[in-house]
Amino acid sequence: MNRDLVEGRTVAKNPKATIADVARLAGVSTATAGRVLGRYGYTKEETRSHVLEAARKLGYRTNALARSLITGKTRTIGVVAGDIQNPFYASILRGIADVVENREFGLLIINSDESLEKEIRAVDLLREKQVDGIIVSPCDTRNSRHLRDLHAEGLPLVLLDRTVAGLDVDRVAINNIDAAERAVAALIGAGHRRIGLVGELLEGAGDDLEAFVRRALSGNVLSTDTLYPSWQRLLGYLRAHQRAGLDVDLSLICRVGAYSAAQAGAAALPLISRADRPTAVFATDGTMSEGVVRAIAQSALRVPGDLSIVCFDDLDWMDFVAPGISTMAQPRLAMGEAAAIMLLERIDGSDHPARAIEMQAEFISRGSISTLGQIIGGQTSGEKP
Repeated sequence: MNRDLVEGRTVAKNPKATIADVARLAGVSTATAGRVLGRYGYTKEETRSHVLEAARKLGYRTNALARSLITGKTRTIGVVAGDIQNPFYASILRGIADVVENREFGLLIINSDESLEKEIRAVDLLREKQVDGIIVSPCDTRNSRHLRDLHAEGLPLVLLDRTVAGLDVDRVAINNIDAAERAVAALIGAGHRRIGLVGELLEGAGDDLEAFVRRALSGNVLSTDTLYPSWQRLLGYLRAHQRAGLDVDLSLICRVGAYSAAQAGAAALPLISRADRPTAVFATDGTMSEGVVRAIAQSALRVPGDLSIVCFDDLDWMDFVAPGISTMAQPRLAMGEAAAIMLLERIDGSDHPARAIEMQAEFISRGSISTLGQIIGGQTSGEKP
């Protein structure tokens, strides 16, 4: 049996030690020991140190269930991520974990695979686990009845990367439209006039692709907040063309049938292999970027000599390949940290109006944009955001 010496007495460690045992050894009341071990209420630092030392000596283990019955809190939060294998979510989850672990909260992570059915099941499971709050990247930006129910019940909720129409809760995202416009503007500024786009563009715009482009070019896209990120980035692509006075060729917009690098590569290959291929390509996220680069390798084209490319999301491999890939880097770690901070503030009782934090992406210039030597809008070409 493990033993410790406390004030000249030998104390046996007991895995079944109770709060009363800890209180007795620390010389405090059970209520005081309960506050310290349950991490609620105020206790003087000296008293807190005595209680924690007594708990350590006895080998006391906190009963999370009992603590939650007293405090009404489990000190855990839940995260529903679209795809935890995707580096975008991996970095965000790291940011969330750094914040909540510093506050001694537990973290439950569930993957939705961008499936609404799985997301609903994930939210139900987290509610059953009685988490104190949830961060979710919603699949459904229009309705999301399950998230509206959560909000109505008063459970703290933060939306990540996307918003839901009419759901007034805290959220963190980037300005996708502006970021994509700057990315495409870098290509236009380098003299490119035929710029392809590769994006999954599966659903969420309420129109088919041609109808959406027509409405966007006429300035008739009313609710940009609830568009999926890929559609927001398409809108930025269109606005960059409009700003430069360039026509949009619908045949250069490649709509991928699934959120998959393999599918993106298969869809991009015909685009970059045709006789009148674009001189540059914009890929709307990391997964699409991987597919486009695979297609370029398969077609034996050279970057940037034969084809320029700008991507969205800065992934490790983009700096390793030769030449490096120019991209729009999202502040993923900071997004996760901001989401966690807002959620913990709500859990702590903050009742201020819902906040929308919009972060800016950073253009990282590497070697994947060639200069065609043309002059657009009175400016000389160059690789600039």
